[in-house]
Amino acid sequence: MIKEITIPEIGEKIESGKVVGVLVSEGDTVDVDQPLIEFETDKAVVEIPSTEKGKITEISVKDGDEVKIGEVFAKIDTEGKGSEEEAEGEEKEEKAEKKKAEPKEEKAESADEEEEEPAEEEEKKPEEPEEEDSEEEEEPEEKPREEKKEKPEKKDEKPAARKAAKDDRPAQPDAGEINGEPAPAAPSVRRLARELGADINAVEGSGPGGRITIDDVKAHVRGIVTSKKMPSEPSEQRATGPQQRPLPDFSEWGEIDRQPMSRVRAITADSTGYAWNVVPHVTQFDRADVTELETFREKYSKAVEKAGGKLTVTAILLKVIVAALKKYPRFNASLDMEQEEIIYKDYYHIGMAVDTDRGLLVPVIRDVDKKSITDLALELIDLADRTRNKKVKPEEMEGGTFTISNQGSIGGVDFTPIVYWPQVAILGVSRSSVQPKYMDGEFKPRTILPLSLSYDHRMIDGADAARFLRWVVEALEHPFLMVFDD
Repeated sequence: MIKEITIPEIGEKIESGKVVGVLVSEGDTVDVDQPLIEFETDKAVVEIPSTEKGKITEISVKDGDEVKIGEVFAKIDTEGKGSEEEAEGEEKEEKAEKKKAEPKEEKAESADEEEEEPAEEEEKKPEEPEEEDSEEEEEPEEKPREEKKEKPEKKDEKPAARKAAKDDRPAQPDAGEINGEPAPAAPSVRRLARELGADINAVEGSGPGGRITIDDVKAHVRGIVTSKKMPSEPSEQRATGPQQRPLPDFSEWGEIDRQPMSRVRAITADSTGYAWNVVPHVTQFDRADVTELETFREKYSKAVEKAGGKLTVTAILLKVIVAALKKYPRFNASLDMEQEEIIYKDYYHIGMAVDTDRGLLVPVIRDVDKKSITDLALELIDLADRTRNKKVKPEEMEGGTFTISNQGSIGGVDFTPIVYWPQVAILGVSRSSVQPKYMDGEFKPRTILPLSLSYDHRMIDGADAARFLRWVVEALEHPFLMVFDD
């Protein structure tokens, strides 16, 4: 039995995506839940698994294809599964043989109609509005041709009444009429068009007399998907900012190689460009003496490792940042300029910038205030690994209220991170280093951690940013401050 594999529902508001990897070939044998393709949305890259066990008979997508949710991308031979379907197939074959014995006049309709129409009529019996369409579909081809000649007379009879009836009818993509006449399609074909959001009147029929088949609807939808620009593409999302000037012809000075942007890179370029144009950025810098914190981290790192995690500065920073956000709630808010309102959030979901081979991604750790440092250390490793291995879910990339970008593992002294809109602030963490610090009348070696806080100046004043970052620094230097602070 041949089974169709479709793109499943992946996340809220996700309607389409891009195929970035085909993991199987035609003829391969696959198991249930075995990944078939890698599917990239504007949130993440996910693997689409097989829902059936059997042999791949068809792969209808390739790298770079844009496909919609619900679209068929593969077919699998389930090796004899589904006896009910086979029995139905045998019944259809018997009916088809009987049809061959009937007079030639009744052979005007295609083989597809002979096999599909009886089953479709049985399904539609309870639905009275469909009955007239079914009766018209069973008539020979000659009759629709004769009706075409009479169309002008019908239009002249009651044009005003026809227009009023059309205006009163709810606007649906599959209204099923062309110039007031029913579209030449079976009820099941119209139903498929409705489910796929296609206008049945815009589909070009390939059957006798221009009759529309299921394959015609699928081909029509597939053509729209491949030709229509994705709504999430940068050119459609760019709401502000200057237009790019025409580029010079770089080939005049040497060889060039043009490569298309990956979806992640295109989305990153658009989102950062939008944030830079909309948000008036200011960056506040400070230094934290984390010498004592490093001693604490080394002391308790083994206990966290036993639990399967790793006690990092980032895990500790998560708890510090949440405490700071509670003290300074404006940093955990968003601006609604249209309504001229500030949206304060009573939850603390912290985004963590993760460097991947596909670009920068920002998965979110939820309810940080309700988790221990050990829990956060475990979740950090799991979330970062799944993000790099394309296992992160789209919903895990949404809902952040504040973001941390830690470049300490790479190096550098300071940097100015871009606010991850619609958030209003982001903390940048650079690599710590041992530096001399004058203490108690002498210079002592201390571990210094550079921090940079970028913020939306429409929402946050410079003095507030300085207080916020200084509080974070003091909490890292003296963790007990978080316990005694009001």
